[in-house]
Amino acid sequence: MNTQKSRWWLVALTIPVVAMAGCSNGPSSASSSTSSAPGSSTSSSSTSGAGGAAGAASAGKKLNVAVIPKAVGFDYWTHVKAGAQCAAQKLGNVNIEWNGVSAETDVTGQINMLNGYLSRHVDALIYAATDAKALVPVTQKAQQAKIPVYNIDSGTTPQTVPLFATDNVQGAKEVAKLMNTALHGHGKVALLEFQPGSMTNDQRKQGFIEGLKKYPGLKLVSDQADQSDANQALNVTNNILTANPDLNGLFASNEPGVIGASHAVSQRNLKGKVVMVGWDAAPDEVKALSSGEITALIVQNPFRMGFDSVVAAVEHIRKGVAVTKEDTGVYVVTTKNMNQQQMKAILAPSCTNPPLKSSDPWLKYVHMK
Repeated sequence: MNTQKSRWWLVALTIPVVAMAGCSNGPSSASSSTSSAPGSSTSSSSTSGAGGAAGAASAGKKLNVAVIPKAVGFDYWTHVKAGAQCAAQKLGNVNIEWNGVSAETDVTGQINMLNGYLSRHVDALIYAATDAKALVPVTQKAQQAKIPVYNIDSGTTPQTVPLFATDNVQGAKEVAKLMNTALHGHGKVALLEFQPGSMTNDQRKQGFIEGLKKYPGLKLVSDQADQSDANQALNVTNNILTANPDLNGLFASNEPGVIGASHAVSQRNLKGKVVMVGWDAAPDEVKALSSGEITALIVQNPFRMGFDSVVAAVEHIRKGVAVTKEDTGVYVVTTKNMNQQQMKAILAPSCTNPPLKSSDPWLKYVHMK
């Protein structure tokens, strides 16, 4: 990356929540993973056993790092993949094994896939948990095999390994604030969940409901789930609108939900009449934002999740660097700020234009050829 291109993102992406404008089979590693006790105020971290001769040996071989999303086929996860592959390219001698189930609801399928990678003894396992409780044994199995394991986007309960993710609770509280501003403090609102039991889903629901408590003039009249399916989201949103013809606001909490819900709003000619806040930034979501169907998008930094988690894993294996949990940031995108340079990097990240903060611990690697 040249100096001129890099200069702006060294200083621009320094605020976690951007205010409304105007306003996701090699030999065994010698390292092991441990963490602080559940409930501790200390960040979950991975301590290294990869010192001395073992660490030197690790640096000389090609590492196979398995990066497993909740599901393939969504725009959000392609950005995670791009970040992971960018990190591998910068670090050198690292192979990313990218794979995933076709639906975020396929918890059993993901468990079987992850266990397959563990049986091959990949050098590190990085994954987004489809279910916070069901995936705990996978993490435990990796730890027992002394394979470094980290979560991205979605973790487990309890969370015993480092998690690279959005502060979903805080982001969803921002949704409530946006709703209150757009509705001038009064109105009926609805929540479109995606997959109850998933950590990200439950945290966003928690944040939105907690956020609404600050605004007594906003009343939550419906809370339904779409199973991360755009067609189901379309049907569920239509049902919500039929049952609540005077609905004023709608929060769709992930990419498929936003796409389905925005179609329902459009089909009913409710553009501009129902304040809709969405989550993530797939092309169709950005298009709906531009057209006015969506008031604002809460946007994560999936590229950074992929990039930082892979760099952290490799640094741990090769150099014994401890790994800690990381808040990868959340941003409010509106028509007023979507064309700003820093937002363009968030909406359309690349290895030559990465959406990394000046405080990012792995920033030095973006300068490598």
